[in-house]
Amino acid sequence: MASSSSSRQMKHQVFLSFRGEDTGLNFTSHLLKALKDTGINVFFDEDTLEKGDQLSLALSQAIATSNLSIIVLSVNYASSKSCLAELSDIMDRKDTEGHIVLPIFYHVDPSDVRNLGGRFKTSFDDHESEKLDQVQQWQTAFVEVGKLKGWHIEGGKFDRPETEYIKDIVEYVMKKLMNSKSVSAAEELVGIDDKKRTILRLIDQEDSRVIGLWGMGGIGKTTLADAVYKEAFTKFEDHCFLQNVSQKLEKQGIESLRNEFLSKLLNQKIHIGTPSISFTLIERLNNKRVIVVFDDVNDPDQIDCMGVKYFGDGSKIIITSRDRQVLRNGGADKMYEVKKLNENDSLQLFSTFAFKLLNPSVDYRDLSNKFVEYAQGSPLALKVLGSKLYTKTKKDWESEVEKLKEYGQPKILQILKRSFGELDEIEKNIFLDIACIFKRVSKKEAEEVLSCCYKGAACGISNLIDKCLLDIDCKYGEYISVHDMLEEMGKDIVRQESKSIGMRSRLWSPEDVDKVLRYSKGSESIEGITLDMSQIKDKLRLHPSVFENMLSLKYLEYLRWSYYPFKYLPSSFNPKNLVVLNLSNGNIEQLLDDNDHQDLVNLRKINVSQCKNLRKIANLLGAINLKTLDCSGCESLVELPCLNRLTSLEFLELEECYSLKEFPELPNNFSDLSLQETGIEEVPDSIDRLTSLEMLVLSNSMVKNVSSHISKLESLGLLDLSYCPIAEFPEIPRNLRVLELRGTQIEEVPFCFDCQSSLTLLDLSYTIDVPSSITRFGNLVRLKMNYCNSLKLLSEVPPDLSYLEAHGCSSLEKVTFTDQNLFELPDDIFMIFSNCFNLNQDSIDNILESAMFKAGAQVETRTSLWEIGWESQKFFCFPGNEISANKFEFQSLNSSIDLKIAPNWRVGGGFLAFAICLVADLTDCCHYKNLECICEYQLKATDGGNEKFKTKWYDHEDGDLDSEQHSEECAKKHKAMPCLQNGAFDAREKLKEEFIRSDKTRQ
Repeated sequence: MASSSSSRQMKHQVFLSFRGEDTGLNFTSHLLKALKDTGINVFFDEDTLEKGDQLSLALSQAIATSNLSIIVLSVNYASSKSCLAELSDIMDRKDTEGHIVLPIFYHVDPSDVRNLGGRFKTSFDDHESEKLDQVQQWQTAFVEVGKLKGWHIEGGKFDRPETEYIKDIVEYVMKKLMNSKSVSAAEELVGIDDKKRTILRLIDQEDSRVIGLWGMGGIGKTTLADAVYKEAFTKFEDHCFLQNVSQKLEKQGIESLRNEFLSKLLNQKIHIGTPSISFTLIERLNNKRVIVVFDDVNDPDQIDCMGVKYFGDGSKIIITSRDRQVLRNGGADKMYEVKKLNENDSLQLFSTFAFKLLNPSVDYRDLSNKFVEYAQGSPLALKVLGSKLYTKTKKDWESEVEKLKEYGQPKILQILKRSFGELDEIEKNIFLDIACIFKRVSKKEAEEVLSCCYKGAACGISNLIDKCLLDIDCKYGEYISVHDMLEEMGKDIVRQESKSIGMRSRLWSPEDVDKVLRYSKGSESIEGITLDMSQIKDKLRLHPSVFENMLSLKYLEYLRWSYYPFKYLPSSFNPKNLVVLNLSNGNIEQLLDDNDHQDLVNLRKINVSQCKNLRKIANLLGAINLKTLDCSGCESLVELPCLNRLTSLEFLELEECYSLKEFPELPNNFSDLSLQETGIEEVPDSIDRLTSLEMLVLSNSMVKNVSSHISKLESLGLLDLSYCPIAEFPEIPRNLRVLELRGTQIEEVPFCFDCQSSLTLLDLSYTIDVPSSITRFGNLVRLKMNYCNSLKLLSEVPPDLSYLEAHGCSSLEKVTFTDQNLFELPDDIFMIFSNCFNLNQDSIDNILESAMFKAGAQVETRTSLWEIGWESQKFFCFPGNEISANKFEFQSLNSSIDLKIAPNWRVGGGFLAFAICLVADLTDCCHYKNLECICEYQLKATDGGNEKFKTKWYDHEDGDLDSEQHSEECAKKHKAMPCLQNGAFDAREKLKEEFIRSDKTRQ
């Protein structure tokens, strides 16, 4: 942390405050000598103060110009007004300037200092009797110093010798001074504290002899290693920090660098003229417990040749590298990735260089944030950018922002280019391809495409990740990520290939691509082009021969041309090496031709989505490795080729292909098929060939008939025919778990259907009546029957049915439930009967009785599980405008109610169980969507304690109602089960199963 005193020249490193008559001739004098022997400059009033100076002014100046104060708190310290004045000044500077304070409790109890007890009480009583104005300030400072961590030297024969305490104090002081020696140190160490602590913990572990720090160039590996080294080296006999190992090896050679290293480590001139280390020297190293840092290593042999395997037990070797594999091969026991700075630390570090302050000035804050965003947490980038902008005008800053959009900073690129220069040729090409062409593709796709261009592409990508030139973004899957500066570096390398755009290997800028294609400026140097036609401002008219000179493109592996402007691919188009073909949103009418001999063996992915004019995809028999075919949104598509021999096909997307009438011919191993919003009218008998099919979605299609052969598909788990014009209930496989028939024209459910044992979800909403009894529906968990307007009777609803939705069943009159004691209750139960206005009173009573029983049963059987986090939800909605007085004793016409509750004997004294029922007018609410119900609670105990919390219920997107708990202390101690009741969407909400621990809330 920088402070106002940081800019002052530090005259002393340590200020020593003590009571002379107590410790001046013994402990303090020994401590002073030990500090001075290590080279520390100490203020000591009998030695440093010049004659003629006023004591108070001199002391204040000495404290202000010191980094750190040691306070020796002895028995008579508080009896001295001058000592208390020193202490007050020191503690004030601690609070305002970050001054470091180290207390030593010498033969006194720290609790007496904190509490003004013992002899200290007498001392302050004496000062107060003199009615001194400063006494309160002194007392405050004295109490605060007593709360700080320090050394407690009790004395006596059972205590350690004072010399050991002094050794510990000197070592600690050295560490503190190392970390606060100057402003530049503070600048270097921004955002490093947590990282440093992590590495120091690794150093303390016995099984971590070799610790590797890895990360991209300029991320702060050396700074972190240096901070750790400075704090840890005092614990070891000898130490050495060897910086820029790889660079020094290139200049000096291995023997010279090894001699330099061992000479520093052993504190004497060492010369070894042979490849191996002598036995005598090995013995010396074996007896040394050392800590060494090898900075910027790019080859594991560079570590081994330094003799690290001969260091004594307990030695620690820290290695920094841009390549994780170097650390692995170099024998690292523990590896730590040095990650980028967060936004706050980035802004602080940038500000120290751009403004020489810890924060930007108000007028420059937005601009500063832009530079911070560009640097993306790289300390190197933040320092270079900040230094460049120091003292510059706002206009200069704005100009620099514009430059950064196109070019990186030379000093940054110089560091990053070194990492690039160490790559082999394949890795260089892979990096440039990803930086310029494939920056935001999935790792899997990048590997597939680049494997057709380079042998070992997957290994190359992995190596680039290890070298921190690429990263993986796992937020939405494994996607290749490239730091913006690294991307700019790659593009800058390509720019420097030639001044002529058409002579460069890769084109990515829409303006550059437009010039090359519009004026036929291409050459054989061009290997890759990425182009989005929507970014071309003027209509692009291409000559048929525009690609003739681009000889390196004749072996094209990846073609992505969004908004492709032509009806067909060129007659000369050769797909032999093509891996990915992406023509989404294009004007193409027919894809490929009918040539049976087309070489499509390398083709992995075709994307023609949203090609509104595409009518036909020709022969794909040769595409035996095709994995993805995306034709979604191809409104005019009427013909697909036979796909049953494409055994590698994993993904077929035909959504919104309204003109497609025929069910596609697919390989037998196809598993998930989505044909929603197509023109397909029939599921044919040939469906039984798809023996691996697990999911078939035909919602909103034109299907009128489903072949009975579908019942042979033993793997089929989901069948969705929602809003299809099918009128006959399909024969379904016994293993089917989900059947969606919402909005179909089915008028009758066959009686034999309720023998299906595997079905867990059935949606019959907007359809017909259902069998009068649903008790034989086996494993059914969720049943949806919204707007089944002809449904009149729903009998023997089993309690193991977790979800029953019957909203808007206008003819429903009667609901009954089976014997409640026959089944084990599910944790979550939702029973929705909203807008069922014809329900008779007996049915409403049955629903309410079922709700109360289920809640009470779970309260009794599940409270023992509360400590391991048991939670459940009960939600019952039904019409009505009255609350049963028999079941709810306390009632109110207002939106709040006060009541007294006591621990329920049925559930044990550790819990409170209570139910709340309310009537809500939801006349204007026609859908579950946007429905939100909030209940707030304030529980008051007889001893005066109180606790507040609230519960909130809201709907899912599919109309289901859910419950969300909001409570600072009770979120894990209570659970609500609501029932809504009302007159138009009628919701009676009953909060049941509200558990509150009675040790917190008694009544």
